Formats: sequence, C-alpha cells, structure tokens
Amino acid sequence: MLVHDLIGIGFGPSNIALAIALEEARPAAPATKSLFIEQQPGFAWHPDMMLGDAHMQIAFLKDLATLRNPTSRYTFVNYLHEKQRLQDFINLKTFYPSRHEFSDYFAWAASRFAEQVAYGESVVDVRPEVRGDNVELLRIRSRDQAGRFSERLTRNLVLSIGGTPRIPPVFQHCASDDRVFHTHHYLRSIQANAHATRIALIGGGQSAAEIFLDLHGRANAPQVDLIMRARALKPADSSPYVNEVFNSEFVDHVFSQPAEARDAMLAEFRHTNYACPDPALIDQIFKIFYEQRVRGDARHQFLRRHDVIRARAAEDGVHLTLFDQNTSREVTQRYDAVVLATGYERVSHRTMLAGLAPYSEGFEVDRGYRLKTVNGFKPAVYLQGSNEPTHGLSDTLLSVTSVRGGEIAEGVLAAVRAGRTF
Repeated sequence: MLVHDLIGIGFGPSNIALAIALEEARPAAPATKSLFIEQQPGFAWHPDMMLGDAHMQIAFLKDLATLRNPTSRYTFVNYLHEKQRLQDFINLKTFYPSRHEFSDYFAWAASRFAEQVAYGESVVDVRPEVRGDNVELLRIRSRDQAGRFSERLTRNLVLSIGGTPRIPPVFQHCASDDRVFHTHHYLRSIQANAHATRIALIGGGQSAAEIFLDLHGRANAPQVDLIMRARALKPADSSPYVNEVFNSEFVDHVFSQPAEARDAMLAEFRHTNYACPDPALIDQIFKIFYEQRVRGDARHQFLRRHDVIRARAAEDGVHLTLFDQNTSREVTQRYDAVVLATGYERVSHRTMLAGLAPYSEGFEVDRGYRLKTVNGFKPAVYLQGSNEPTHGLSDTLLSVTSVRGGEIAEGVLAAVRAGRTF
C-alpha cells in the first residue's frame, strides 16, 4: 500500500493554505506525497451563511498566502488580477470583500489542488499502525457517499475539520426537528421553513445580527424575536492595538504564558471575536426597532436578558419558556421556527482521534501545532483550528491561516528531508 508523506483531513482554508505552502517550498524541498480528504462533494465554505450583503470581518490581506509570502500567486490580489477585477476592486475602496467573493477566492485556490483531494469522503477513524514496539504509521479509514470504504497509510496527519454547531442543552432533545436549526444550516433550513411567520432567533453575535437583518428583509415578512442573555448588542472591538492579539507573532506570546495567564487573556479579549457584531449591523438593527416605535409597529421584539429554560416541539410549533431576568418571570411563547446562533465547539478532533488517545498527552499540542505523544509514537499529528486555549483567539480564525500553514509545512518537510521512515 502507498504510504503518504501527508494526509490532511478537511480541505477548507487551513489545509488549502498548507497545500499552498508545500507547493511553494519546491524545488528547494523534496517532493511530498500529499492527499487531502474532504467530506463535501466539492469545495464549499459556509454555504448556508452566504447572505446577500454579508462581508468579511478581516482584511483581504489575511488571505491564504500574503502574510507568509506576499509574492505568492495564491494571494487575493492575484486572484483579482486573474479574474480581471483588480482595478474595480481598488475602486471599491475597501479592505473587506463580500463573503461571496472571498468564498470564490477560496474555491479558485482549491481548484489548483483538485488532483490532491478526495472529495465526498468522510473519515471514519484514525488507527495506529503498530510494528514491534512502535507506532510507525497511521491508517486512515474513510467512507465515500456510496458507502465504500478506503484505507490509506501516512507518516504525517493534519486535522483541519473546523467547528461543530453548539446546540445548548435545552434544545438537545428537539435538535432533530426541522423547525429548530443552527445558523450553520441557515439558508437551506429557512427555505424549508418558508411558511414560518413567527421566528425565534437565539444569540447576540455576528451571525445573529446578520440573520436578523436577513429575516427582516424577507418577502414573507416574518415576525422575529431576537432573544439574548446580555443587556445589549456589544460591538466588536477592531481598534489597532486590540487587534494585535490576532497577529501571528502574538501566538508566541500566548503560548509562552502559563495556563492561568492564557485564560485571563482569552477572557480579556473575548469581545474581539465572540458575541460582538460589527457596529454597522448594530446600527441597522437599532434603526429597525426605532422605526417600529415611530410607526407603532410591533413586528419584531428584542428580548434582552432572557434565558430559554425549556423548549418543546409540538404539532402547532415550537414552544419556548423564557425567563425574564429583569422581572424574574417566566413566559411561554410559540414559534414556527427557532434559529440557534449559538456558536461552535472545537472538540470533534478528540472523537476522530479517539484511537490515538493512549498515545497522546491529553490531546495537547506544542508550539508548532503538533500533538504531544508518548515515546515510540513516530507519526506527526498536527491540529489546526482547535488550539485556542494554548495559541490564542486567532487560532479559529483566518488571521494566522497562511503563517500557520507555513509553519506546519516546515515541520512536515523537515521530516521528509531527514528521510524518516516512520
């Protein structure tokens, strides 16, 4: 069986950036036998959140290559050049492209590596290949959309599988109901619930703000209750000194700190990434509620300091029992649909790597994103996007994608240069 130098699980922006870094290391570096396994049938980046007016929250220079190699042919600027839109984009006078355009940029870059990607396959498990007293290789088992299984061997493994929707416990028992859905599935789910006239939207972050505006502008004019625990929508802090926490160099600082100091930094700067919509979106939402007051219209409600304490799916709709922190009273409301803008969890790598748990040190990684393993475990396993506690807030974002891809590529290539046979 062919032994790969590298197998990557997932082919989103993080592993695309890694593929680019590996390609650009040639001819100075030895050739690597690389393969990426992607469960989607083709490249797609958050397709159910491609809302009409949605824009990126980071500057286009934080693309797949620029911060690592500004001369790369995989930069967003070169993408615009090849698409013959560079001058027109300049005339937009913005650093923040539409989400549609950046998704197309990612797809454009991904298409250059189509021969290295096995699309439409889901990884079932990762098993150690034990030879003698050592784990020499990893066996990756995957299943395609027709139910056929494949097995591949690799010396290096990179997991870039993103987050999984966070479903609050109160909604767990009705999460399979088509009327209760996470923002991750928003567009397809709201289309399936096109008849809904009264919708509950749970959350107070960027996704909640974008979806509120989308629902407000829909032709069927649904009534929306925006429900959140906080007192107010708080804007993202994008000021330059605060934004330094997303610089690639800041990763070294975070990683060098003891656990308590890291936790304190994550708490201090949490408002830069979580539950903090763009100020422009907050202004639009405020204007909508203000104009309602002018007209004496009560189409939408903004239920602040409300907790969902019970959820019940019934034939006539989804019934939510809300606790009003302001009055200490409970009220039950019926909705046709419930949208959960409740964020993501980054723990699925533990499930996928469960077979390697005896060889890992609590799934901790070193500064180079490599899983810490016991003696005798020779393959290198890298984790992308699941290291926020040790590497900082930028780890789950696009901010360090290009630089991190280069760092992991260096680790992989160093092993290949050394001629290791593990």
